[in-house]
Amino acid sequence: MRFYRNLYVGESVKHPEKIKKKLKRYAKLNNVWLIAYAAENRQLEIYHCIMLQQYYYKANPPYVIGIAGSQEEASQLLCRIAEEAVRQTGQPDLAAYLFAEAPAGNKSGQEDGFMSAGIGKGIDK
Repeated sequence: MRFYRNLYVGESVKHPEKIKKKLKRYAKLNNVWLIAYAAENRQLEIYHCIMLQQYYYKANPPYVIGIAGSQEEASQLLCRIAEEAVRQTGQPDLAAYLFAEAPAGNKSGQEDGFMSAGIGKGIDK
């Protein structure tokens, strides 16, 4: 599982580092909602962390952009991301906003705001 370098964390989430460790082990957590990047359609999705128990997500771990304590809080985080994107770029393209920081031709393995090897600034593995 990979995490966005500037992970968005909801106000009700306490100890995000502990939650990240538990998510990496696919632990069952009650009040944890994720905002994840769906590369196939370049959109952000909101789902409960219990969805990670499905085989698909173990074989295809998500890029986690944000962690929230409720579905409503996840929606609020997503709205905040959208507002930031429009304010910064003038476009509602969230993927372009989130991953624009990756310089073209970067030799360090950085792709779309993530490090493919899981080392460095892009993701925490």
